[in-house]
Amino acid sequence: MNTPLSSHHAPETAPRPTHLRVHTYHGLRPGPRLLVLGAVHGNETCGTRASLQVLADIDSGAIAIERGSVTFVPVTNPLAYQRGQRTGERNLNRNMAPSAIPQDFEDRIANVLCPLLQAHDALLDLHSFHTGGAPFVMVGPANNQGELEPFSHADEEMRLALHTGAPRIVEGWLPTYAHGVRRRAAAPLPAASARAQSLVTDTNYGVGTTEYMRSRGGYGVTLECGQHDDPQAVDVARHAILQTLALLGISPLPLKPEPAAREILRLVDVIDREHVGDSFVREWQSFDAVKAGELIGTRHGGAAITAPLDGFIVFPNPRAEAGQEWFYFAERRV
Repeated sequence: MNTPLSSHHAPETAPRPTHLRVHTYHGLRPGPRLLVLGAVHGNETCGTRASLQVLADIDSGAIAIERGSVTFVPVTNPLAYQRGQRTGERNLNRNMAPSAIPQDFEDRIANVLCPLLQAHDALLDLHSFHTGGAPFVMVGPANNQGELEPFSHADEEMRLALHTGAPRIVEGWLPTYAHGVRRRAAAPLPAASARAQSLVTDTNYGVGTTEYMRSRGGYGVTLECGQHDDPQAVDVARHAILQTLALLGISPLPLKPEPAAREILRLVDVIDREHVGDSFVREWQSFDAVKAGELIGTRHGGAAITAPLDGFIVFPNPRAEAGQEWFYFAERRV
């Protein structure tokens, strides 16, 4: 079980993956059902490596699974992972839903992954990011009965977020995406294909693994463990897996206290890269602070992109494709 899952960075001529590899351990006493995902984006491999370490420890007896169950999917998007890139044919972590008539590889993965999400109570989705910055964890909304993302497990989800070890918590994903979808629908990119345009303007566009999980009665967090190539990101992912197993009582591992210091930020906007000539004024890192009116980047035609208010840059991606998310803007929650 500690053998590699595939030859990473295989050429595009390599045979396309035809299955999803899943590992489940059932305790002999009843308890919650946990799902751990890695490499939802194929170049984000810290969750893959951490999951393989924990699988080896379970198999060797170093970690006991006593209650409930834990399921690992170390490589959730095997085509993107095989190619060593973020996506296979599209972003798996957007438009997450079963497809009666799959249009691409990610649709076929979603047809397997969605029932798997629905069969579990809690989700730990392990990611990493392009540029430097400290780990952070993303959570869903407060408990509500609204139309966008009704939810009833906010307390359990916040406990899970705090026990991942990340002191910074980010919320506001779906409302921000809904805003982005309205903007894209109003001003479609002329060069976008019909398929690409239909995806980014779909009201389901902001739904990824955690959002789908919540829509099916569960809860989950997305842990951004660090920069893609930072070896410490694997340690962050491993720590989060072990602490989640302890928190849920699946394994008798010691549970560390919640961090005393915490910061909660709310996403308020997503800015797309409209042209490959759009550029940042400097190398931003996630959670770099900016003042209202501060220059963030310039459009290909020279228009300035400035901060709408005092806040923070999140997920800056200088290599984003035209029509894709370029960066997010967040403010501190009062």
